Amino acid sequence: MQERNAWVDYAKAIGIILVVYGHVARGVFNAGLPMEEGKYLLVDSIIYTFHMPLFFFLSGLFFYDSLMKRGKTGLIVNKVDTIVYPFIVWSLLQGLTEVALSNYTNGQVTLVQVFSLLWSPRAQFWFLYALFLVFVVCSFVYAKADRRYFLPILLVFGVLYVFNQDLPMGNVGGFIFGNAIFFALGVWFNEVKAFFLARYVPLTLLFGTMFVIGQYLFHITFGLNWEVGGLPVLVLATVSILFMIALSMWLGQIRMEWLLFIGASSMTIYLMHILAGSGVRVILSRFLGIDSIPVHLMVGTLIGLMAPLLAQVIIKRYNFYFLLTPPKLVSATNLRMRRALAN
Repeated sequence: MQERNAWVDYAKAIGIILVVYGHVARGVFNAGLPMEEGKYLLVDSIIYTFHMPLFFFLSGLFFYDSLMKRGKTGLIVNKVDTIVYPFIVWSLLQGLTEVALSNYTNGQVTLVQVFSLLWSPRAQFWFLYALFLVFVVCSFVYAKADRRYFLPILLVFGVLYVFNQDLPMGNVGGFIFGNAIFFALGVWFNEVKAFFLARYVPLTLLFGTMFVIGQYLFHITFGLNWEVGGLPVLVLATVSILFMIALSMWLGQIRMEWLLFIGASSMTIYLMHILAGSGVRVILSRFLGIDSIPVHLMVGTLIGLMAPLLAQVIIKRYNFYFLLTPPKLVSATNLRMRRALAN
């Protein structure tokens, strides 16, 4: 792992831990277990103000260099392999599993819902659906733009985000313009990355203070929720992302291999954690009779992280790469690896 990218994996690790915890907590709450509603809603809203925008931001960090290297067509084809393929495979795997186990879970998932994935993505897979759309749109937007236009493009996406709910964009437009701003923020951040890397300690303290104050004002003083969207959420999400990035750069001075591994494996965890976390909740509550909220949250989050990592090891050990990448991409990757080893 390259040292210069360690902070990116730390940021991914923070983000995916929040994703898993957030989904575990929602599952516990929706299952009707004795959870204090006020605290649950507060923590849920704090997490949802920034954890998915953080992943769009991180996806935008390396976008422009990749676009310049691959071109529009090459980049989009690459994202079909790395985003669309796992989106389809795991939407079907998780959806069909949920249909089969619907008597034990919170929701009643139907086959129609499962097979509507191409126009109505379900569960956590909306992120991959939206991310691919954002990649496609930004591939055309940035194809002829040099770095002078990064900030103007960011501002345009910001305006579209603020007025997204008031414009007749439809579901696809909502997926794109509700998230492209954070992707564009990641693209633009490369212009100030060196500044952050040189001053990550004071910036962590600054944005950390702004994060706490902003979250307090947003949720406690004004009583708002992340779903209100608009300018308040945009500002809060931006401050929160910059805090997480500065903090990750600070953490980047320390080698925590387990956290780096979680960050590097965030895609696998994202694809599989719902099945793992839901399975833990069902076993604890229905079969073991355990209703303790701390136990559900801690064990559910831990298994939601660890089970996909174990599955990833098994996939590599037994060459089940088709679960994550198209067979043709696996073949090409293996060929390159063999050539590298031969040299």
